[in-house]
Amino acid sequence: MKISILLPYKENFSSKYAGAVSLFVKDTSLNSKYKKSIYVYGNMNYSKPFLKNYVNIKLDKKILQSNSKNYVSKFLEQEKENNSDIIEIHNRPNYIRHLENIKNKKIILYFHNDPLTMNGSKKITDRLYLLNNIDKILFNSKWSQKRFFIGIDNENLLKQKTSVCYQSTSKVKINFSKKKKIISFVGKLNRAKGYDLFGDAIIKILDKYPNWKSVVIGDEPREKINFQHKNLKILGFTSHENVLRKLKDVSISVVCSRWEEPFGRTSLEAASRGSAVIISKKGGLPETTKSAILLRELNSKNIYSVIENLILNRKKLKHCQKLNYKNFRFDHNYISKKIDDIRDQFQNINLFSIKKDRKLKIMHITNFNERFNGRLHYNTGRRINNGFIRLGHNVLSISDRDIIHNNKSLTDLNGLNNLQKKILDTYDNFKPDLIMLGHADRVSSLTLEKMKNLDKNLKISQWFLDPLSKYGPDHANNSKRILDKIEFLDKTFLTTDPNSLSLKIPNSHFIPNPCDRSFEVLENYKNKCDFDVFFAMSHGVHRGELKKGKIDNREIFINKLIKKNINIKFDVYGMNNVQPIWGEQFLKRISNCYMGINLSRGKPIKYYSSDRIAQLVGNGLLTFIDKKTYLSDFFSDKEIIFYKNIDDLSYKINKYKKDINSGKKIARLGKKKYFKYFNSSTVSDYMISKIFNIKPENKILWDNN
Repeated sequence: MKISILLPYKENFSSKYAGAVSLFVKDTSLNSKYKKSIYVYGNMNYSKPFLKNYVNIKLDKKILQSNSKNYVSKFLEQEKENNSDIIEIHNRPNYIRHLENIKNKKIILYFHNDPLTMNGSKKITDRLYLLNNIDKILFNSKWSQKRFFIGIDNENLLKQKTSVCYQSTSKVKINFSKKKKIISFVGKLNRAKGYDLFGDAIIKILDKYPNWKSVVIGDEPREKINFQHKNLKILGFTSHENVLRKLKDVSISVVCSRWEEPFGRTSLEAASRGSAVIISKKGGLPETTKSAILLRELNSKNIYSVIENLILNRKKLKHCQKLNYKNFRFDHNYISKKIDDIRDQFQNINLFSIKKDRKLKIMHITNFNERFNGRLHYNTGRRINNGFIRLGHNVLSISDRDIIHNNKSLTDLNGLNNLQKKILDTYDNFKPDLIMLGHADRVSSLTLEKMKNLDKNLKISQWFLDPLSKYGPDHANNSKRILDKIEFLDKTFLTTDPNSLSLKIPNSHFIPNPCDRSFEVLENYKNKCDFDVFFAMSHGVHRGELKKGKIDNREIFINKLIKKNINIKFDVYGMNNVQPIWGEQFLKRISNCYMGINLSRGKPIKYYSSDRIAQLVGNGLLTFIDKKTYLSDFFSDKEIIFYKNIDDLSYKINKYKKDINSGKKIARLGKKKYFKYFNSSTVSDYMISKIFNIKPENKILWDNN
């Protein structure tokens, strides 16, 4: 696995004036199992970088382009040569927006400073963008991580998209008997670091305890805070190696920052060298070593008091030194391994480009009607489910309306909150590649957004069966339902031709109502039937019983047809005070009918059909359907009978009642073709192909692309 690391612009990746970021990258790279395939990119003026695999990016000044954009663009140009699997950005969240078009690579962002002070992560919208477009975000302390999530209440995002990776240093053997009476201060010599407080305290200490000395390492050209004492030695800036050598001799190290330190490398290094460490309770400093002495109040008087207490209590001083050393755990090997473990999560994972034979994890959320005891065990959701499974995918099914029904409480009267939690918890455990929604109106947009934020490669799509015609039933409500979550959806699949709709639905495709070999098991063209024509409707599948006083256009049409054809034996359900039929009773009734009418609600529109068509044609009934559905684009009159109007339908029913042999032949050929092209595996295969932009395994009769 190849890794490309991009340093902040003008970060000195050299022993000369190296900062915390450079040291971290150097140390973790040298101790990584991937050290031979790590390439570090940066921009500096020094000729001797820390690592051989360093690429110095030279910029041409562009007046109309920011240095950041120019810098990242140059990096991407040069990175092409290595073609890494992972790109790691350090301490520059604003660089991420310049990586939007990156494909087939994982992106990791490291924060070494307070996220709320940095361009690209100050605003909540900035941080949500990062969560949605980065595979992993690493922080140098829990404090920094907590800061990042201010205003973002999402525990799943915190767990899944972020981790804490502390700074590291080496650990060497320490001879505590050789410790010298030295008190150290390392860092910028300014008020933010509390150097003025340290100086006030240390002068008094050195005056009172002349056998003690102090060493100060650091500089600050912008802020002049001067302290002088014969036992105070100010070394200025020195190399990191020299700092570590000096700390071996130090007995007491003071880190008294006023500002909220994101972490605090100085206290970490002092602990690794067996110093007694005194720190302020600011930012991530308390996380650097759990054995440090915390300053209750940050002032020179308190600093003086703590130092003096250690000087006067030699036993306590030695105990603090040894405890800091013993409890030190953030060495290079430990932190490097943690980073490598994160990198390993991305090995052989490429969700931007799905191979044809790749098996997916699919979370399918729809109404499986489990609360109705299997009366609709053959519904479309189960058909699509079966298709995914037969293709070899791992499918986890969630019945949203059943969960709501079974999880109502006094604190969640409609069960919606429990549903959202269930989905998020399931996502957390399953880590799907695809979330497929089927009429999942109860799943909130916020829930989808949270899951998208957890994984930018996650695909979310929906299928929708209900009528969408402008002149059809429930147009306003169905339009609202299908567009409710559209901003989070990659694809939408309709049982209506999208081009025939006045409603414009982005990224939408037609799918037929699928048949399934587990459900459509009859061959009615072989049967001797007692009835001529079967017709059934439900007035809403979830109600179960005929709704009193409810009549729609289908009932009017069928009653006219019955009156016109008194010689025809009709078997009709869901109307005329005859209850709908379900489950095995449904299968039993259609097995005794030679012909079936597929009649949908509302005015016919291109390709729209109720799912009854799969049940009729798929079970070998001679099926009649309105010509204005244009399903004749896929079926000839040798497979399905298309009618123009009620008179034409009457004529054709009577024709095939007399010519049974011809009718049964058409029914047999209709079933054969429907199963060949409109089966659940093919429909599911088509959906996968559109979502992941791959070639389908099966021939798709209805798609010209």
